[in-house]
Amino acid sequence: MIHEKVLKDLGVERMAKIENHHNFAWKEQYKGKELMVHRKGATPAAEGILGIIPGSMASDGFLVRGKGVESSINSASHGAGRQMSRTQAIKNLNKQDMLQMLNDQGVTLIGSNMDEAPMAYKDIHTVMAAQEDLVDIVANFSPKIVRMADDGSRED
Repeated sequence: MIHEKVLKDLGVERMAKIENHHNFAWKEQYKGKELMVHRKGATPAAEGILGIIPGSMASDGFLVRGKGVESSINSASHGAGRQMSRTQAIKNLNKQDMLQMLNDQGVTLIGSNMDEAPMAYKDIHTVMAAQEDLVDIVANFSPKIVRMADDGSRED
């Protein structure tokens, strides 16, 4: 819905649509059988399938093409992954530090809370290097405007 609203507001047309749910069950063929594959924190990476692997609100995201590695159940990471829980981030990180980091990188924040602070996430480049056998990087992009959900601490 967010993307549809942005497209409408900008008056532009979609070039491609990529489904990138990270907590979703997909009906797929796996080892010759039709199965439901539930991916929690993972994105589909079947051969030739496009996906998006985001970093944090202050780090690169990647457009990727899956290589179809069966031993990974045709999956790759959904993103950088957390190095601290939402609750830990809220309790331990400094909002001014986060805002300064975003400002230094030219990122405009229009909504979020400390649970999504960039410092709560792993380094996306390390994560991407660890899965180069699962996906090919097609392109990368850097965030410029960020709108995240508000405090998600109740999710821990």
